[in-house]
Amino acid sequence: MAEQPQPELTDELIAGRRASIAEGLPDDMPRWMSRAIIAIDTFSLWTGHVVSWLAIPLMVVMVYEVVARYAFTAPTVWAYDMSRFLYGALFILGSAYALSKGVHIRSDFLYRGWSVKTQGRVDTALYLVCYFPAMLTFMYVSTRWAWQAVERAERGMDTAWMPLLGPVKSCLPIGIAFLLLQGFSELLKSIHAARAGRWPQ
Repeated sequence: MAEQPQPELTDELIAGRRASIAEGLPDDMPRWMSRAIIAIDTFSLWTGHVVSWLAIPLMVVMVYEVVARYAFTAPTVWAYDMSRFLYGALFILGSAYALSKGVHIRSDFLYRGWSVKTQGRVDTALYLVCYFPAMLTFMYVSTRWAWQAVERAERGMDTAWMPLLGPVKSCLPIGIAFLLLQGFSELLKSIHAARAGRWPQ
């Protein structure tokens, strides 16, 4: 009988640890905790689906620039900035969705060998000691940064188009707010894993 192929690491993270919201959560999890996880994960799923549509105008802008530049020798002054802004918004606003699916880059060559309880304890500690302090700091800094850009009508000075930077800089605190919210859901999952010895499915 042929040996079953071993799943890739990303497959294990997505399929093994992260179930769809519809599959529900363990009966031994407190109701308030399961409700919070479902509500937050559903919100992150919705925002991820909405934000993913930014990929279409991003692709259109890049294709338009290539065709205009090389087919008609008429490069635009705005396509470079627009592609950067759209990609930046797609990246930061979709980060919470990626976190909910467990597909952020992580070095887990040690982590994978630990028991689920140990994984949960380590994750809980790291969320409390590293993740939330860092995200709150980023939230404070990015909010001031975005507010100053809007208040001063700040413009980009590295291209001839000189676009207003307020809209794209405002995506930073919004995306970080999404990450903070999803981080709370991940913290609850880690606490359950540390207590029950299994990840919520």
